Amino acid sequence: MILIAIGANLVAADGTRPLETCRRAVTELGRLAGLRLTGVSRWYESAPVPPSGQDLYVNGVARLSAAPADRTDPAELLMRLQAIERAHGRVRGAPNAARTLDLDIVAMDDLIRTAPDPIVPHPRAHERAFVLLPLRDVAPGWVHPVLRQTAEAMLVRLPPQQIRAL
Repeated sequence: MILIAIGANLVAADGTRPLETCRRAVTELGRLAGLRLTGVSRWYESAPVPPSGQDLYVNGVARLSAAPADRTDPAELLMRLQAIERAHGRVRGAPNAARTLDLDIVAMDDLIRTAPDPIVPHPRAHERAFVLLPLRDVAPGWVHPVLRQTAEAMLVRLPPQQIRAL
């Protein structure tokens, strides 16, 4: 199981609003060769973490699967995700800057990868309700491969964060 966090908070140059950009990204994830889209969470609206005064984000999580014999290369998957981001106007700048689209690898089965990029599981996913709530929607039994905790267990330990289902 491959879990991809999806987020956006800027209107694209063509006027596409963040929710529609996220929905289009899901369609493109479903077209990735060698992978199959097997689930999409509800959409959530959340404040940026850390707080920054930016517009609210739209967030969700997609669940993908690969054939059992295929081991998806994390670096190759990251390049493919970044190509989708660029197609939607993503420009990389300062960390945590506003963006038209953000696609992050949250987890890839039970893979633990500390270097090189991407780090898997995502090093901050367990700190963010905007990842854990939608992740729980598509993979309620998922256990963090390093922390050995479910999304639910990690959620109850988080400090309050501004988030609501759309």
